[in-house]
Amino acid sequence: MATEESPQGRFRRFVRTVLAHRNGGNGARHDPARAREVYQSSTMGALIDGVYDGDVSVGELLEHGDFGLGTFNQLDGEMLVLDGVCYHLRADGPVEVADSGDLSPFAATTWFRADTSRELNSPMTRSELMALIDGMARSPNLIYAIRITGRFSEVRTRTVRKQEPPYPSLTEAAEGQAETTFTDLTGTLAGYRTPDYEQGISVAGYHLHFIDDTHQHGGHCLDFRIDHGIIALSERSELHLSLPTTGQFLSSDLTSSNLGDRIRKAEGG
Repeated sequence: MATEESPQGRFRRFVRTVLAHRNGGNGARHDPARAREVYQSSTMGALIDGVYDGDVSVGELLEHGDFGLGTFNQLDGEMLVLDGVCYHLRADGPVEVADSGDLSPFAATTWFRADTSRELNSPMTRSELMALIDGMARSPNLIYAIRITGRFSEVRTRTVRKQEPPYPSLTEAAEGQAETTFTDLTGTLAGYRTPDYEQGISVAGYHLHFIDDTHQHGGHCLDFRIDHGIIALSERSELHLSLPTTGQFLSSDLTSSNLGDRIRKAEGG
C-alpha cells in the first residue's frame, strides 16, 4: 500500500504539472533535444537491492514518452507503455490499463519514432534476432528503443509477484516469479538495447517486455521465436535520470560489487 504523500511531495508534483502545461504538455515530442531522450526513474541497481517504492507516477512518466517499460510499486507486475498507453501486466494473469496515479520504482520512457526498420520474412530465434538488431544499430554505445511486431510461434515470459515489506532482493523475488509460455499468437515485443557501460544504471544489453494483440497476455520476455514481422529501432543519445527521494532509496546501500551478475540472474540472462 502506498504511503501518504507529504505536503512537499504534493507541491513538487503541482510545480511539475504547471511547468508541463506551460511547455505545451506533450510538446516534448516536437523538441529535437528531448525527442532523442530516454527518461528513466531510479536505477536498476536500486531495484536489484529491493528498492520497490518509488515516487514517480504513471502520469508523470507519460509526460516524458509514449513508449517504454518498467514495474510498479511493491514490484507488482510488469509495465509496458505502447502508443501512449501504460499497461499493467500482473503475475496472476490479467492485463489492465494502469491508473495515472499508480507509482513506479523503476521505468524508462521515450517518444518512439522509428529511425530504421526491417521486415522479417523467415522464422528467427531470440539470439538470431538480437544479432540482426546488433547489425542494424549504428553504434553499441548508444541506446536503442526497440519495437518488434509480428507473429510468434512461441514467447516465454515471466511476471514478478507483488512483494511485502521487508522487501527481498530482486534475485530472491524472481525465484517466485510466474512463468508462462504462449504459442502461435501475434503481438509486440518492446524495450531497449542499452550499452554495456550502463549496467547498474539500466539493464545492459536487451530488456524486452511482451504483450499480445488482444492486450490480454504478456510479461517480461525470457525467450521467443518469431515467424515473421517488423523490427523498428529508435536511436537515443540522451539519458535523463531522475532519482527518487523516498526514505527507502535514500537509506539503501547501492554499492554492490557483483551487480552485473545479479542483474543477469534476475533478468533471466
